[in-house]
Amino acid sequence: MLPRMSSKPWKNAVRALSVLLLTAAATLAPTAAASAGTETATAPSRGWNDFSCKPSAAHPRPVVLVHGTFGNSVDNWLVLAPYLVNRGYCVFSLDYGQLPGVPFFNGLGPIAASAGQLDTYVDRVLAATGAPKADLVGHSQGGMMPRWYLKFLGGAEKVNALVGIAPDNHGTTLLGLTRLLPYFPGAEDLISSTTPGLADQIAGSAFITKLNEGGDTVPGVRYHVIATQYDEVVTPYRSQFLSGPNVTNVLIQDKCALDLSEHVAIGTVDRVTFHEVANALDPAHATPTTCLSVIG
Repeated sequence: MLPRMSSKPWKNAVRALSVLLLTAAATLAPTAAASAGTETATAPSRGWNDFSCKPSAAHPRPVVLVHGTFGNSVDNWLVLAPYLVNRGYCVFSLDYGQLPGVPFFNGLGPIAASAGQLDTYVDRVLAATGAPKADLVGHSQGGMMPRWYLKFLGGAEKVNALVGIAPDNHGTTLLGLTRLLPYFPGAEDLISSTTPGLADQIAGSAFITKLNEGGDTVPGVRYHVIATQYDEVVTPYRSQFLSGPNVTNVLIQDKCALDLSEHVAIGTVDRVTFHEVANALDPAHATPTTCLSVIG
């Protein structure tokens, strides 16, 4: 038991813990805001977010990329989006979970509302491409949030597969930091009121509890989870895995023991992971994912 604190130290401790949690999440989450202003304008020239793109017979479904917390539609995908475009996919990415007055750093709004934004965006992509269904690839929150869309917003009728890269499917303890919250009355309310998207991702939150009630999956959708044992954001890392039919759980170190990618790298630059993503999108033509997958 921790000793009870007097009023002033208690308030300072609440602020300090909240800042610590936010700083840890911001530091460990994928961000590159400094480049966002220039990159956003050039994203279409890199081959994605081209709404004139029509899926081919080889890759008949568009791919929608869903960024993680503190990410955005460009910075999270500067490597993976061109990787998929070069393999013949129509690739799109959205921004979601924006807070008023907070540019570039997205995924902070209530996650159920963010799922509604995904719903609208997928409809737009399907209307533009003429495809009946899309595939979703998400990093971190972006691999978990679509499950709300699939489960509660009718997304299962519009989605063939969800590929989650380091998704916090069952919430996170953030290396145990969230377990300190009960010792600081008011800390959880502060986080919920200022950054509800973070509060929703805490293991045991009302959002996470409802998301997983009755099972992790819904019929008709394939689920593919890719995790790293070195994840320092979504902890414990095995909480990322799903159970149920049509689920494939992959620990990237089982594919390449030399891969030291942590939470950020696995979703933004790791080509071993990207090869596994390509396999998940086109399982009929999958090839073994190994350490040599960094080539090509």
